[in-house]
Amino acid sequence: MTGTSVLITGATGDIGMALSRIYSSPGNSLALIGKDNGNRDTIIRECEQLGARVIYEDIDVRDYDQLSRWILDIDQQHPIDIVIANAGVTSSIGKDGSPESWQDVKRVFDVNLYGTLHTIQPLIEPMRQRGRGQIGIVSSLAAYRGLPVTPAYSGSKAATKVYGEAIRGVLADDGVGVSVICPGFVQSAMSDKFLRPKPFMITPEKAAAIIKRGMDANRARISFPFPLNLGTWFMALTPPPVAELLTNLFRYGKN
Repeated sequence: MTGTSVLITGATGDIGMALSRIYSSPGNSLALIGKDNGNRDTIIRECEQLGARVIYEDIDVRDYDQLSRWILDIDQQHPIDIVIANAGVTSSIGKDGSPESWQDVKRVFDVNLYGTLHTIQPLIEPMRQRGRGQIGIVSSLAAYRGLPVTPAYSGSKAATKVYGEAIRGVLADDGVGVSVICPGFVQSAMSDKFLRPKPFMITPEKAAAIIKRGMDANRARISFPFPLNLGTWFMALTPPPVAELLTNLFRYGKN
């Protein structure tokens, strides 16, 4: 995809780094947003070695004014063809079953939901005016049926999933595609915090390859891996008492 301009948030996380690498090729421009967690210099160097032009900025996706100004400035220089709103955080109930704190709940929704909206909102009108563009919204398989161990995370990802599905229909006639990305367990620092069973976990590199193929095809929903994907669909369709029994396996199970 020579000459493609790509914006990726959460670029210093495991999935974000894998996405940044897979979109790096000679002629491509990458606008990367992340936090300085020690991976910033590494991912910039790796992407540049693969031939991409990299512009990087440490921006808190919760700050709409700063984020939107930066995104629109980049879009003026290199009109963005693909945006992947990937930044995300998680939280969980306490080991004793105590609920998440309000501070944690707010942080999760602010990053996962509003951070996603802050990322894509500035680009909707420019993409519509150009009549092209692809928006990727990273949700989660947890959006199909909330996991009792991660209520805020599940709720925030359900909101992003439904929003993405809705705006796909709005933007389709303008030539702008929207793909809702619903990963299962991917090897990452975030997954390391989930101290419950993690069935069918895959590598960030495999996740990035699946995402890119789906984005290239403008798939409405990119959900994986298949066995876990099928299981979440099943739970979403089953009566609540049965679904509760199944999701409680994640609450009480141990690694």
